[in-house]
Amino acid sequence: MKSHGQPAWELLLPAAAAPARRRGRALQEALREAVRSGRLAAGTRLPSTRALAADLGVSRGLVTEAYEQLTAEGYLRSDRGAGTWVGDAARSRLGGTRARGAAPSGGGDLGRAGGARAGGGLDPAPGSPAPGADTLPRGTGAPPRGTGAPARGTPAVLVDFRPGTPDLSLFPRAAWSAAQRAVLARLPHPALGYPDPRGLPELREALADMLTRRRGVVADPERLVVCSGVAQASSLLGFVLRARGLDAVGVEDPGSPEHGRLFASTGLDTLWLPLDEEGLLPEPLTASGVRAVVVTPSHQFPSGISWSAERRAALLDWARAVDGYVLEDDYDGDFRYDRAPVGALQGLDPERVVYAGSVSKSLAPGLRLGWMLVPEALLAEVVERKRTMDLGNPVLDQAVLAEFVARGAYDRQLRRCQRAYRERRDALLSALAEHLPGTGVSGIAAGLHVIARVPARYGPPERFLARSAEAGVALRPLEEYGTARPGDGDVRLVLGYAHLAPSVVASGIRRVAEAVGRG
Repeated sequence: MKSHGQPAWELLLPAAAAPARRRGRALQEALREAVRSGRLAAGTRLPSTRALAADLGVSRGLVTEAYEQLTAEGYLRSDRGAGTWVGDAARSRLGGTRARGAAPSGGGDLGRAGGARAGGGLDPAPGSPAPGADTLPRGTGAPPRGTGAPARGTPAVLVDFRPGTPDLSLFPRAAWSAAQRAVLARLPHPALGYPDPRGLPELREALADMLTRRRGVVADPERLVVCSGVAQASSLLGFVLRARGLDAVGVEDPGSPEHGRLFASTGLDTLWLPLDEEGLLPEPLTASGVRAVVVTPSHQFPSGISWSAERRAALLDWARAVDGYVLEDDYDGDFRYDRAPVGALQGLDPERVVYAGSVSKSLAPGLRLGWMLVPEALLAEVVERKRTMDLGNPVLDQAVLAEFVARGAYDRQLRRCQRAYRERRDALLSALAEHLPGTGVSGIAAGLHVIARVPARYGPPERFLARSAEAGVALRPLEEYGTARPGDGDVRLVLGYAHLAPSVVASGIRRVAEAVGRG
């Protein structure tokens, strides 16, 4: 391995000179880009946090946080007592194109580097969303909230903890209206013609900037396709893979049943692939024979885990070995409460990972606006399929979103949502501790739902769910998202909280406790 030699802090000087409020993120971006570009090659040893902080004139905590963040994402690895090194999971620069912020490839380590910057047809449970909650309409059974009366004899739903819905009252009507007015005032008449099927250039530019900054992806606007949410991104990829001769795609177990339905509509079967607390298990993946998988590595749905750096690297090694592809559904990657969001998997190998996201959690699923970053080898086929499917997304909606992002309103909306959702998460945790003591909770650090494991003394599960429903509380058991059936008597629930006011969260859990306590 290379040692770091004399510290080349010149590589990170622009990040150290950034405004104080974004210096930490700038440092992470610079290090991430140095690894991707090849300026920091695999096996390069980095300086200690103390030494690098002294060279840059920043706090040691800032450097420590950057090292920890990039280690979690798979760019770096850390050996106790041996320092921090550049990992080998990342693949460098996009072939034939230059991504946003890309630097020419080079070799060396931090001590010498220079430069200024761095099975198909699965039936979902009623109301079960895909991770992005922007796929198919919620519900193949009970009507969505506010869209109809319950069937005769069915208790009315008073509190609905089923996951997948953001708080639609947080939609920024005034800011969105202002962006609409600005767009209508400046948009030239020719712009209202048939759009580029990839999307408006101004929106692709704005999204590329935003995704690079917030999610750590490699975002070339030329390879970004605007689509109608993660649902359409999945369908577009499914059709392309089917045309290439693939007949199946792997999905996480537990995971979203909607993925099965979406890929079935394109002619692909789905295979459940088991997870543990670190991510997808490599052995069953290899044995499955599939050459494409859909995953949620930043905040796995529904378990809430963040994949370990080792499992991220193993997944990419598998994709390269089988000449396969990974669809990364980044359904709620911006919502993390204990630290900065874990960067997207796509940044490690943009030629093997199709990255998909949407505004369904941050703004509203009804907008039907999303995006996908496509590997070069698939781009022409995806764009042609998009063209024949719908000739492109509505121009005005795209222009408004571009304006909304460019004027900083999207970032402000995310901060507003994070504050509200953190408060609701805390209310849920307090209510569970008060009314259902002994309940274990996981997946609380991010996202819009948690996993609650209610002790068997409140069960059995069938009675627990039935009595909760009689009390007017809608719940979704974890077993509806996968094949595992533990059989220990505990009640495992996927509890969505984003759409519920803190007082409603508390009253809902109290109703459940009172209902199951009667037994």
